Amino acid sequence: MIDPAEIAAFRFGTGLPLGQGAPRNPRAMLALLAGLDAGLALWPAPPPQEVLDLHARCAAGRRLARGTPPRSAERKAFVLLVKEVLAQQTLFLKLQIARAIDSPDGFRERLVRFWGDHFTTLARLRDHRGLTASRFDHAIRPHVGGRFIDLLQAAELHPSMLLALDQMASVGPNSRIGQRKGLGLNENLAREMMELHTLGVGTGYSQDDVRQLAELLTGLGVREGEGLAFTPGRVEPGAEIVLGQSYAGEGLAPILQVMADLARRPETARHLARKLAVHFLSDTPDEGLVDRMATAYLDADTAMRPMLRVLLTDPSALRPPLRKARQPFDFLVASLRALGVTGAEVMALGPKPFRRMIREPLAVMGQDWDAPRGPDGWPENAESWITPQGLAARIGWAMDVPGRLRRETGLPPAEQVLAQGLGTLTATQGGDGLPLPALIRRAETPREAVGIVLASPVFNRR
Repeated sequence: MIDPAEIAAFRFGTGLPLGQGAPRNPRAMLALLAGLDAGLALWPAPPPQEVLDLHARCAAGRRLARGTPPRSAERKAFVLLVKEVLAQQTLFLKLQIARAIDSPDGFRERLVRFWGDHFTTLARLRDHRGLTASRFDHAIRPHVGGRFIDLLQAAELHPSMLLALDQMASVGPNSRIGQRKGLGLNENLAREMMELHTLGVGTGYSQDDVRQLAELLTGLGVREGEGLAFTPGRVEPGAEIVLGQSYAGEGLAPILQVMADLARRPETARHLARKLAVHFLSDTPDEGLVDRMATAYLDADTAMRPMLRVLLTDPSALRPPLRKARQPFDFLVASLRALGVTGAEVMALGPKPFRRMIREPLAVMGQDWDAPRGPDGWPENAESWITPQGLAARIGWAMDVPGRLRRETGLPPAEQVLAQGLGTLTATQGGDGLPLPALIRRAETPREAVGIVLASPVFNRR
């Protein structure tokens, strides 16, 4: 009989085995989410100022190198700064993996990834990649157990979002700076805030609402070494009307208010509820469940735990079959957990081994780290992930990398990987219609036996 706690670990967590302190029911999962961030306590992030300082140094280095000969001292110095930024970006990836392996609060780790994808930002320059990766820890992680209003404001005002959407190019046409320099609006941030982050596409807002919101957002920008900046001289004067509501005032106050109002809209509630249900349960979620989640969210003034409680306690939440495909990041984390790899071992991997065994395989499987194909993030449907190329990459990784990762300590027996990684799902059918235990007994080598477990259809579902 399949253990519901293990279904939860697949569907809502980072995989098996269930370690000490890991929740075994929805109530325990929600209690952990309401408490301290265990993953962050285990593996702290670089502070925001450290990330901002490196970004500022790299931006200054780019300016100094511009127009100099290819082998100039300025160019060489800039290359070294870019390498620092890319190393910082890799550090944030390592931290995400280490927390997903070590933290008992797998649901929180999954939510950090979900909301990071919801608020996708694409680095426009290599200089920005550290900032872009840092948003998971500095804008998303502190709010995944709280109110969506706070999460929305933190994500939209994070420097990575403002840089990615070129908000600094948005100037009120009638502002002091706009009139002097002949500059105008950039609607990117306003459009994505409505279409992707709150209301959803085709939910009744107009192009005029987008433009009015863009005018309201003028003044927002990024100051090197400081982060979020507000420049009054760029602000479009007068009140703006968004979805029938007038917004006026100085500084950030009207901007924060319009985001709070967008977060409280019924359209936003349904958009978020549907995305969560699709991500965790099914590509075609039950409409009644979506309605109940949206109602719980609105009744709690955008607090997300009541909405998540409805999701986790739905009769379908802990019931087989596993319908969703594990995305490459989730597949690699679950594989490392099944192999007994620790967060410390991941953090200790040198740049080349980490790149060859983790970073590059992620890209080959179709999920290059923090680089989705567009601002709407990664696709959810299984067909996008279980492709011939993607499957070949997973099978190749499963057959090759575990042995390399465990070269010094020795590859664990396939029976142990099977028990740790699949628990009560071990009797699920594999290839040739045989249960997995029978298939691994047929394997010619220990490496192949472990690969069969990790490449099996059930292991690649959640």
